[in-house]
Amino acid sequence: MTRTFAILTLILLVSGCQSLPDPREGTERNTVFLSAQHCLSEYLKELEKNHYGPCLKVLSVAGTPPAVTDEGFIELPIATPLTVSTSCVYRHADGSPIPQTMETVEFKITDQTFSKPGERWYLHAHKQARDVVGCEPTLSRSTYPTYKTD
Repeated sequence: MTRTFAILTLILLVSGCQSLPDPREGTERNTVFLSAQHCLSEYLKELEKNHYGPCLKVLSVAGTPPAVTDEGFIELPIATPLTVSTSCVYRHADGSPIPQTMETVEFKITDQTFSKPGERWYLHAHKQARDVVGCEPTLSRSTYPTYKTD
């Protein structure tokens, strides 16, 4: 039983490592990778549950629907100004979307927004998962909210 568990763990670890992106990916093409969609959430210690924050989805880049990789990223050129059209929606306590809260907002990328090729970026609907209203796209290198609201 223990040996089987060890073998399964090793298989999962190896397969997980194989699915990690190549750190050089995008450097040859002078591009970065932007998440095509991302949902914020925050664990509330006092309630011992997850709070589901707003979700953001990229609708278009420079007026064109984006090509999304299998990993869920959009490849963008560095040092290039672009306009990204996004859609944001808030979620119920069970994580399901609240259609009445859907809002579209444009996010401007300047020629200085991305300077290092190969990096992965996340576009969040807001800076925090709780106590926010509206769609205010925020760039981050992390999947977590910029600010905790505990």
